[in-house]
Amino acid sequence: MDWLDDVNAKIKRKNQILFSQESPILQELSELVEAQNRRTVVLWALDLSGDCVKELLEKYPMDDRPLRALEEAKRWAAGEIKMPTAKRAILNCHSMAKEMDLPEDEALCHAVGQACSTVHTKRHAMGLPIYELTAIVKKYGIENCREPVEKRCAQYIDKLIYWRDNLSEYKGTWAKFMMKE
Repeated sequence: MDWLDDVNAKIKRKNQILFSQESPILQELSELVEAQNRRTVVLWALDLSGDCVKELLEKYPMDDRPLRALEEAKRWAAGEIKMPTAKRAILNCHSMAKEMDLPEDEALCHAVGQACSTVHTKRHAMGLPIYELTAIVKKYGIENCREPVEKRCAQYIDKLIYWRDNLSEYKGTWAKFMMKE
């Protein structure tokens, strides 16, 4: 089944989220994420979520909740703050979604929140592409989304391979809990 058929079926069912971990287009990425250690996946998710944060800041320059969530998640992963502080910022980013008029912006807020939650557990990592790809479809429309969705999926894989191969080059610090895996 072509991934676009799967998305079309979800649209016909009036699903708000147009991708899942089982989506045909996300199978390779899902398997690759699963094979990585936690630090690699966190670097990948936080790195890529910066694109969503940038897009949201351009549209909503007076609302820094996605940026705060990303900054706090980075600090949490580094052991500079504890989970409750980061969790508050992440939940604030998710709550921003409820205030959005455009469905693609709502999805981007959730993409950032999921990416930042990857610090807690790597099971949240696939939330980034699930929501961001949903945002792309909603932004471009089903008839014009194939190229941008496929391009972004390739970027997800390229960036994950980059962090897998360059984890030892990361200059930041890690919280003790991040070193357990």
